[in-house]
Amino acid sequence: MESLTVVKIGGKVINEEAELDIFLKKFAALKGNKILVHGGGNIASVVQNKMGIPPKMVEGRRITDADAIDIVTMVFSGLNKKIVAKLQSAGIQSLGVSGADGNLIRSRKRSVTTIDYGYVGDVEEVNAEFLKALFDLGIVPVVCALTHDNQGQLLNTNADTIASELARGIADHYQVDLVYCFEQPGVLSDFENKVVIPEITPAGYAKYKADGVIVDGMIPKLDNAFDAINAGVDTVKICHFEALDKVQSIDYPGTTLCLK
Repeated sequence: MESLTVVKIGGKVINEEAELDIFLKKFAALKGNKILVHGGGNIASVVQNKMGIPPKMVEGRRITDADAIDIVTMVFSGLNKKIVAKLQSAGIQSLGVSGADGNLIRSRKRSVTTIDYGYVGDVEEVNAEFLKALFDLGIVPVVCALTHDNQGQLLNTNADTIASELARGIADHYQVDLVYCFEQPGVLSDFENKVVIPEITPAGYAKYKADGVIVDGMIPKLDNAFDAINAGVDTVKICHFEALDKVQSIDYPGTTLCLK
């Protein structure tokens, strides 16, 4: 079975030109089939503020109303093409897509409970055949954090979730490794001293949460990661963006998630 690496880039890296360039060079050097997933929420917030439409956030999550979905679409699409252009300069034949392109990712608009998140999508289906067709043509997909509802509406969708769902959706066809890259060296047991937890099992994850070691935004990231492993993804790794060139080697320095 052919290998496939799904890489999600996030955190502050995507905001910094020099750091993004370093990351993309390492991504370009990865062997085998690969997919790059990115968000851009921080940039969207800056643009919203400049336009006099301050972002609305609840518990760190964006409320994507009619104004926000237009701005998010503009920002994510522009960033997507910028990344594609940089990969082309590195000799990588790439194609920038949203979940609407090629019907890649279909979602449903999140139901209103106590909070109305607006035009936010929860993934329902991934078009694995479209991805396979791109790989057969030697094309690297670059996927931004927008999906669609098959009724003509774009939906803002969490990029960590998109990476996990893409990895899960194609795991029957490839040996898939999922990698989350950001500005930290991995999942940390000591944030101040940057002490990396090298391996996390489901039991260990539960204990780290109970002890308050793993908190806040790392919890949904790891929830997505374990969902991917349970659905047949081979490995999930979480690491510093500069360690991406080591995820396929024995001296990988970040965190690896495993079932036991």
